Amino acid sequence: MHSPRSRATRSFAPLALAILTLLAATPAPHPAKHSPLPRVPYIRVPTVPLHTEYVVEVNRWGQVVRVRSAKGCKNPTFNAQTYGNVLQMWIRHPDGTADVGLYRVTYDYDPRTRIVYRRPSLIRLGGNWGTMEGAANQMLDQARREARAASGRDLPPLTHIIDATPTPQR
Repeated sequence: MHSPRSRATRSFAPLALAILTLLAATPAPHPAKHSPLPRVPYIRVPTVPLHTEYVVEVNRWGQVVRVRSAKGCKNPTFNAQTYGNVLQMWIRHPDGTADVGLYRVTYDYDPRTRIVYRRPSLIRLGGNWGTMEGAANQMLDQARREARAASGRDLPPLTHIIDATPTPQR
């Protein structure tokens, strides 16, 4: 006689064989086709050394208030990048304190290593811009004002718009 275990195995075998046959015949799912990434325009990496120099006013918090003078290079992209960077920079001591003054900030690009070196140096201490707001904060305030104006918050209150108006006289 056959044991109950072998009988169960024999009755399961055809079902298992049918399932395995179906699985083998089913093609593997293909990954969803994604659209290709957008192409980034090719940006030429400069092959020559670049140098820009800025004279900036720094307030008592170490923020650059404004650029007093600038000497650019022949690469307008590098000039724009370094100008934007110098407007947003802070010049502070390692302990977090800052000196009000006039500073020279130079940017040097090394094409061999592809690194930009930034060097701030003090020209002279003092100035009447010590309490003025930094250029980065001025840019943020301007962006907030423009966003508020674009959102329509400068409209008069709704109650003023829908109130009854006098009828014109004939």
